Amino acid sequence: MNIALLIITIVAAYLLGSIPSSVWYGIGYFGIDVRKHGSGNAGATNTFRVLGKRAGTIVMLIDVLKGWTATCLASLLFYMSTIGETELLMYKILFGIIAIVGHIFPVFVGFKGGKGIATLLGMVLAIHPEIALVCITIFILTLIASQYVSLSSILATLAFPVLSWLGVFGQPEPLLIVFGFVMFVLVVITHQKNIIRLLNGNENRVNLFKKSKA
Repeated sequence: MNIALLIITIVAAYLLGSIPSSVWYGIGYFGIDVRKHGSGNAGATNTFRVLGKRAGTIVMLIDVLKGWTATCLASLLFYMSTIGETELLMYKILFGIIAIVGHIFPVFVGFKGGKGIATLLGMVLAIHPEIALVCITIFILTLIASQYVSLSSILATLAFPVLSWLGVFGQPEPLLIVFGFVMFVLVVITHQKNIIRLLNGNENRVNLFKKSKA
């Protein structure tokens, strides 16, 4: 294995994840730093809340693309014969996780970023698009019914390892199942405050169908 190329790819995955789309887009087009408004979180959800649907959608798509691109770097190494087919899934997971870490701790804005849900979605799309689409459906339906992004994110994340374990779309892959449950635990940890607000009945709601002024 080309160690130098692997290190370069790891750094590239982190830098991709570190792109602070919500911060740069908010300041560049609105003159607003989303970290100083709403929940103070540098993610797509707070962008929806502070800058409106159009801005939130753009930021969300960029964050998804970050996770997808970083994860696909493993495929690039595979096609360059740097890694073998049996290692492909492991490196996809590795690069995807590194991108999520970059999103949560972005080097470009003082290591204070978002919660990584959209970047995780991009990662999952690159690893298993069929299960990812089911998770997206669960997220949307839960969001429409509850208007809670946090609850929707938690349930959609849980669906991934459960569907992998059940073998809904093929033979269960142990590494994928373990990864899924680890990601679910991490999402729960990063949403601790949201869970407390949900239990107390004062979690912030997001209405997808409310007309946006932005």
